[in-house]
Amino acid sequence: MTRTKGLLVMDVDSTLVQEEVIDLLGEEAGVGEKVAQITERAMRGELDFKEALDERVATLAGLSEEIFDKVYKRIHFNKGAKELVAELHKRGYKVGLVSGGFHETVDRLAKEAGVDYVKANHLEVKEGKLTGKVYGDIVTKDVKVQKLKEWAADNELELTDTIAMGDGANDLPMIQTAGIGIAFCAKPIVREQAPYQINEADLYKVIDILDEVKK
Repeated sequence: MTRTKGLLVMDVDSTLVQEEVIDLLGEEAGVGEKVAQITERAMRGELDFKEALDERVATLAGLSEEIFDKVYKRIHFNKGAKELVAELHKRGYKVGLVSGGFHETVDRLAKEAGVDYVKANHLEVKEGKLTGKVYGDIVTKDVKVQKLKEWAADNELELTDTIAMGDGANDLPMIQTAGIGIAFCAKPIVREQAPYQINEADLYKVIDILDEVKK
């Protein structure tokens, strides 16, 4: 087996894909504006992420689990997403997703893009309906850092061999921990503190940064 050369770990909502999936679920529940406002404040770092997640998920109580199929059709990969994963694989890299969103959609996105690792939240469903609660470990900023380190260790990589990318305040610790940390079309607080920035919605630009760093 060839040794893994590196690892990219990225956020999902507003990074891998254009949308915030929780906001789409909120729209389907008829509380789209309220949910979007909480998301925006959480991503700017104004609210505790777990509290903001609980508050938004509570608004989804009673929705049918069929909602995931409906919402999945409304999700769009950002430009260059699949090409980036394919190119990194060609170069011997692994790719992981860490998301404050939900396995119900993130697993499908990962499969479609050919991603190696996934960590996301689980929405509780009982008798075919969302209960308005999440279960299991919540993917916080600390969990994002933990998965970056864990997946690097699994592949016998140093943190200097890793890339981390995201757009929100909860991605910052992961971005600052990785060898190459990238703010992707990010909130001001993230752009100010990330070592690298991509301000155009084109994920393939990660390759430009990688090539520049590796010169």
